[in-house]
Amino acid sequence: MEGFVIKTTGSWYKVLCAEGQAYDCRLRGSFRMKGNKSTNPIAVGDRVSFIVETSDNTGVITEIKDRKNCIVRRSTKLSKQTHVIAANIDQNCLVVTLGFPRTSTGFIDRILVTSEAYHIPAVIIFNKIDLYNDELWEYHNEIKGMYEKVGYRCLEISARENRNIDQVRELVKDKTTLFTGHSGVGKSALINAIDPELKLRVGDVSEWSMKGKHTTTFAEIFPFAQGGYIIDTPGIKEFGMVNFSKEEISHFFPEMRNVLHGCRFANCRHEHEPGCAVKQAVADGIIDEVRYQNYINILNGREMELEDWETR
Repeated sequence: MEGFVIKTTGSWYKVLCAEGQAYDCRLRGSFRMKGNKSTNPIAVGDRVSFIVETSDNTGVITEIKDRKNCIVRRSTKLSKQTHVIAANIDQNCLVVTLGFPRTSTGFIDRILVTSEAYHIPAVIIFNKIDLYNDELWEYHNEIKGMYEKVGYRCLEISARENRNIDQVRELVKDKTTLFTGHSGVGKSALINAIDPELKLRVGDVSEWSMKGKHTTTFAEIFPFAQGGYIIDTPGIKEFGMVNFSKEEISHFFPEMRNVLHGCRFANCRHEHEPGCAVKQAVADGIIDEVRYQNYINILNGREMELEDWETR
């Protein structure tokens, strides 16, 4: 039989068939993916073949189909292993909050760069706008303008007050949509607002640390009532990037991609080299200094952790 993985819980995978029936499956013991360095050989969204065991109506996965795409991050800060967040995605909705808790642009750009690398359209959803004061609105307009200038669609919402939720509901209709972001930014609350029948568990933000508490422990796919699928994921503390050479990274910044052909050297990393079109574009205000600095941080492997949230 064939189906796709809608939930992963350790060594068990829930597989949904076209007929609408779901089976709890495990991976065949002898199964190995060639060159696999991932902590999870199977991710939500994967298309698989499996055999049903009639004794208890569970299944054994025998094949993983080729992926259209996937979102991958480094498993832990110093690990060489990777973790596949989800596979076969139509779009990535990055849910961010500029307060309560604060999402850094460094984290945002790591997610966007990875989405660009795997050809997954990304949308930035600014949640909790109902909590903004004048200072946060000013900062929000600056950050939103920076990403819209690059070409990213940005939505302003309040899941708590149901503001602009129709925009998100229309966005996800008939697509497989991944929701990513830190714990506490309101991913589950937003999904509940889109489709109240799902009734996902919603957590709080710690009052003393202003950091989110995990409520989603495993990635899971939910059918959307108006068509398509929604993927809810655990909150990401940090997003370590993998599988990119330093020469490739600038190609995943759209504003850099538009000018880097003008660099004097074909292998220019846009850091210290003379005749660099990217650095000139930064000096001319064509490329935002914040985005450029985030590029340099990625280039040099500097991670953006929770303790760095107050920095831009």
